[in-house]
Amino acid sequence: MKAIMIGLAATALAAQPAAGHPQSAHPPASHPTKASAAVSEADVAAVKAVLARYQAAIERLDPRGTEQLFAADSAIFESGGSEGNYAHYLAHHLTPELGEFKSFRYGNYKVDVGFLGPDAALATETYTYRIETKKGEVAERLGVATSVLKKEDGRWKIVMSHNSARRPNMP
Repeated sequence: MKAIMIGLAATALAAQPAAGHPQSAHPPASHPTKASAAVSEADVAAVKAVLARYQAAIERLDPRGTEQLFAADSAIFESGGSEGNYAHYLAHHLTPELGEFKSFRYGNYKVDVGFLGPDAALATETYTYRIETKKGEVAERLGVATSVLKKEDGRWKIVMSHNSARRPNMP
């Protein structure tokens, strides 16, 4: 059961913060718009900061405070499953999984941010990650995440997050 949980965790946690576009036959998706007059570089930086704060919490293995990064009506999707809103995901999935890890490290992180309007952003992240469990098991994966963020009361929050991962191609 724990081995299954670790496997699911590795796949699931690959969702947030992603690094560079992993080797793939598919080019990265393009976003609706880049920063325009209605969307400032400050908005681009603010969206990236939300994603970076989440990634840093995962690497610290301490998700406390991350609920502030998500809208109350958020939806989390991970590797083919619906995890509910972030509060449910945090309590029933993320916190227990992080408790089983010795370390979680992202690498090759790249993010692309586009805007659907002045208060709606779409971010795609690509990355690698390495998880080591307290039992010494290691999982290395290529990950990708897509997040939709909205500006609420002047602050960007994640409304929807979908992530997936796969094993890297071995030579």
